[in-house]
Amino acid sequence: MGISIEKDTIPWDSARYLDSEEAQAEYLTAVLEENDAAAFAHGLGIVARARGMTQLAKDADMPRDTLYKAFREGGNPTLDTVLRVLQALGIKLTASPASSKAA
Repeated sequence: MGISIEKDTIPWDSARYLDSEEAQAEYLTAVLEENDAAAFAHGLGIVARARGMTQLAKDADMPRDTLYKAFREGGNPTLDTVLRVLQALGIKLTASPASSKAA
C-alpha cells in the first residue's frame, strides 16, 4: 500500500491567514528583519492581497495592475509605491539602531 495524494489540494497562501491589521504588521516586521528588499516586496504583496488589491489600489490612488506588477515575484517596487501602499494599509515603518553601543 502506498500513500494516497489528493490531486485537488489547495496551494498554501499565507495571505489567507493575515486576517487582522496586527497580524499583517507583525508579518511585515518579521520580513523586514531579513534585510532583504525582495523578501520585503514579496511580503508587502502578500499583505496587499490579504487586504484586497482592488480596495488597496483605490486607497493608494494607484492602478491595480501597477500594484500587481510591483509586488509579483521578481517585482521591484519604487520607494514611492511602497510608502503609498503602507500608508493605504495604515502601517508605518519605524527606524531604530541595529545595535546599541555600550557606554
